[in-house]
Amino acid sequence: MHDARRRMSYAFLCAVPVLAGGLTAVRPLRVSGVYQTVGAAHFAAICLATWILGARVIRSGAEEGRRIAVAGALLLAPTAIVSLLWVGLGPPWVASPVENRMRYLVLLAGAMAVAGAFVVLKDVLSEAGERLYSTLGFAANIFAGTAYLFWLSSQIGVFVLKVRDGQVSPAIVSLSDMFDTLLFVACVLTYLSTAAFAASLGRIRWLGRGATRVYVLASLAAVLFIALRGLSFPDPTASSTAWYLRPGFIAGIPAVPWIMPFLLGVVLLRRAGDQRL
Repeated sequence: MHDARRRMSYAFLCAVPVLAGGLTAVRPLRVSGVYQTVGAAHFAAICLATWILGARVIRSGAEEGRRIAVAGALLLAPTAIVSLLWVGLGPPWVASPVENRMRYLVLLAGAMAVAGAFVVLKDVLSEAGERLYSTLGFAANIFAGTAYLFWLSSQIGVFVLKVRDGQVSPAIVSLSDMFDTLLFVACVLTYLSTAAFAASLGRIRWLGRGATRVYVLASLAAVLFIALRGLSFPDPTASSTAWYLRPGFIAGIPAVPWIMPFLLGVVLLRRAGDQRL
């Protein structure tokens, strides 16, 4: 029975990024009382599945298992918070300034969680004997987290002004290219960090050879899409092609680079749970 619950939890968590994306995109769900209920139910399901799969090791497991579980849980945290608060939020251009202020605060919390998770994971992988790729991933992660911190802080400031004054001064608007460059750097380095950590997990056999290749190739493909797109984040209304059909646009959405780390977190939680059996 316990094994069956863990398998169900693993399958559910692997599907969470798709579920969260779907719930976020459905703007009609943004009705008071509805989106809070849906978000709370989805968040509770994620927390329960996370606990069953391996997070319970944090409370009473061995030291190595606890650190693995902490890293896994932190990698899941951004998507879990999105599932709680972003139901029906939709893209930034349809959300209100108050909703967008909340959006970027959530993203800031997510950036800190992912950066912290990779710091813990680097320590675990080094002790397991893999120091090359984990060190490269750690370096990329530090710079990615810094770029996210500056970019998200600027966006929060912009929407604080919009909520307070109803508009933003032209001087701040003129800095949009600089802000776009920060987001470009943050996304690219997050993908490269994910590729490096996936390679590290593959080297110590915590990730299968096929899965390792998928993570690395998918991360590098995302970097290529963003590079072809350019430094500036494209205006979704300036092209006849829908934004969801443009790979460079999707790969550069701030929360999208955390999808593969989320899945790595699921793998880590399963390993932490397996060590306790």
